[in-house]
Amino acid sequence: MDNHLKLEATKRVILGKKSRSLVREGLTPAHVFGSGVESVAIQCSSAELDKMVRAAGTTRPIKLTIKPERKARDCFIREVQAEAISRKLIHVDFYQVQPDKPIKSSIPIVFMGESVALKGKGRQLNIGVTRLKVECLPSDLPAQIDVDLKELAEEHAIHVRDLKLGEKVTIRTDINQLIAKIGAAKKYEFEEVKPKAKVEAGDAATAEGEAAPAEAEGKAGEKKPAEKKA
Repeated sequence: MDNHLKLEATKRVILGKKSRSLVREGLTPAHVFGSGVESVAIQCSSAELDKMVRAAGTTRPIKLTIKPERKARDCFIREVQAEAISRKLIHVDFYQVQPDKPIKSSIPIVFMGESVALKGKGRQLNIGVTRLKVECLPSDLPAQIDVDLKELAEEHAIHVRDLKLGEKVTIRTDINQLIAKIGAAKKYEFEEVKPKAKVEAGDAATAEGEAAPAEAEGKAGEKKPAEKKA
């Protein structure tokens, strides 16, 4: 089954900062590069490229045709630059691969269903790794890895070693890594904070550990009585 998406582009002659002007024409500047591949500056329809970014992410292979070339290139989206607020595409990098050479990639793990054990009180789902490093031919690269939680029982766990991806895909993540587990929910204890006692204005100095002036030296303007001689 061919799980490639298809996209058309044309070679770009406007380079550097001037390439930002393409946006007004409904085009997005992009670049194609790869190991042993000559780098090519291209431009794509902004609308079509936006759909492709959403559909492919960085894990689905794309058949990229650069007109006037007839043969499509096997590519993956490597990097996407977009405006912070509007999220309009500014620039996209494509990485071209050789269809007969294995590649390494990080694939997202998608959790499916819900464990019956989660319906019990005081239980929660603990998640470990959320992406899996794999190596395979570009055409065999899965877009995502589905993990079914329906059969996950209480105190049981799913590890990387439990995944079955077939002989064509080699897992490069540590097989002992945890993916998901049903366990007891964490209990949080909150310490009660007692309100501080109110301090009267006249006792402020005393409350701070200092003697009041009247007690130390007598009231202001008041003389101490002379000591009587024996």
